Amino acid sequence: MTKIAIQMDPIESINIQTDTTFALALEALKRGYDLFYYNPKNLSYLNGQITASGRKIVELKKEKNNHITLGKPKTIDLSSQDIILLRQDPPFDMNYITNTHILEKLHPITFVVNNPKEVRNAPEKIFVNNYKEFMPETLITRNLKEILKFKKEFKEIILKPLYGNGGKQIFHIKKDDPNLLTHLEMFFEISNEPIIIQRYLSEVRKGDCRIILINGEIAGAINRVPPKGQARSNLHVGGKAEKKILNKKEIEICEAIAPELKKRELILVGLDIIGNYITEINVTSPTGIQEISKFNNVNLSAKFWDCIEKIK
Repeated sequence: MTKIAIQMDPIESINIQTDTTFALALEALKRGYDLFYYNPKNLSYLNGQITASGRKIVELKKEKNNHITLGKPKTIDLSSQDIILLRQDPPFDMNYITNTHILEKLHPITFVVNNPKEVRNAPEKIFVNNYKEFMPETLITRNLKEILKFKKEFKEIILKPLYGNGGKQIFHIKKDDPNLLTHLEMFFEISNEPIIIQRYLSEVRKGDCRIILINGEIAGAINRVPPKGQARSNLHVGGKAEKKILNKKEIEICEAIAPELKKRELILVGLDIIGNYITEINVTSPTGIQEISKFNNVNLSAKFWDCIEKIK
């Protein structure tokens, strides 16, 4: 029996209608896999042994507030597992980075998806800069002078944290917006990290395309439309998912990035594209599988595990 450990944030409180990890775990149980769930805080490294305290997943079902049955708490040696599914949500902070260092000790004998070394080496908003020919103008800095210069040139900009997720702390700064310095003060006070400043893409009003790639192959896409009056289209903050047919440029972007993803063993990846410009390459815990499966009448969770079975 294939043994799989899932490293993720609290499974008890997930949205079972949209959560990608839930869909992957549900399919894994259907295949007869043995599933063990643990929270990232319960990962331990002692004298070369890597353990996790968690619980066996006994049952999963799409029933609100009754979606999971867990076994008794226990601690396991993670080297006893065949696969570790790394589905820990950002922020991509030192906690996250430390966990990738620990899990790297296990891979590839215990196969970790996505490869923890490459997750660490491909921060989602930095890795994408390797493909600047497909990107909107983007600045990463804490230098106020450079930020003001960028704002003067492009008029409307987007500010966002370098290692955030889920559409949090994303600000649309308009041409004569008086709050630019206030927002910058906030960023600089809560973190010593650089921030991202990007040319505002008005096409976001029509939606932000999320494309799921499985081992470099296009598995499907959705269009995420922001609520009226907002620049954020993330589903976590009220964005609406719509069926999406990829255009020629979007396919070109996927094909340009795919070889590097395969090389790095970044098997489950989400690309974000606005108006034919790529803005992020999500490698930590990309979402969208349930929505794409529903709109296209496919089972992307099955495609994912088919892929893992061939690789492993």
